[in-house]
Amino acid sequence: MNAGPGRPSGGGGGRRRRRGRRPHNQRGQQTGSGPNRQNRHNPDGIYTAPMDHSYRAALAGGNNGHKPGRQRPGFSSQYPQVEPEPLPAREDANSRIFAFVDDLFFMAKIQETARKLNVKVEFVKNEKDLTDRVEQNGEEKPSLIIFDLNNANAKPLTLIPKLKSKLKKGTSIIGFLSHVQGDLKQKAHEVGCDMVLPRSAFSQNLPQLLRRHGAPEEESQSPSATVQ
Repeated sequence: MNAGPGRPSGGGGGRRRRRGRRPHNQRGQQTGSGPNRQNRHNPDGIYTAPMDHSYRAALAGGNNGHKPGRQRPGFSSQYPQVEPEPLPAREDANSRIFAFVDDLFFMAKIQETARKLNVKVEFVKNEKDLTDRVEQNGEEKPSLIIFDLNNANAKPLTLIPKLKSKLKKGTSIIGFLSHVQGDLKQKAHEVGCDMVLPRSAFSQNLPQLLRRHGAPEEESQSPSATVQ
């Protein structure tokens, strides 16, 4: 009975079932649904499993997976700006740039950039501090005042209109903030801020800003590096 016709037919049935499962396993290997999907490649050596976000970002050139054309202005790294030439060193030059910045990261960045360009930048805390520094310069007014619009101690939205009224058009006021702070950006413009930049755009354009406004007055009036 063990050698009867039922035994071969049963074995054959088992083989037919296994043959029926093989295409399913092969499909799992090709689509990345099997347990070893991380090692599955097609005959050309191309990884065929679904890509996760980090893999898409790598293929996108480190653009965090964003589609082209969706970056905010001033954030693109495809067109790096040329570093401006340093100014001639002048030990007796007055500071023409003042900054209401207490963020340690941006303070260090501004200081390092100013050092490379031979530009003097003074950090001030409040209106009186600025007034005292400006009076030391005599008749020379600041060329640029930088505001961290998130510096609550400086009260930027209150101080900016006062400075614009006092210093007139000879002084540019630039503020920077987070790119998501649309309401604060609008309010800063309304009170007289000449330019409001996201933090990344401010960092990117910092050398051009300091070079332009830190130059002697006659040179700063000429068309030079502009903010992108």
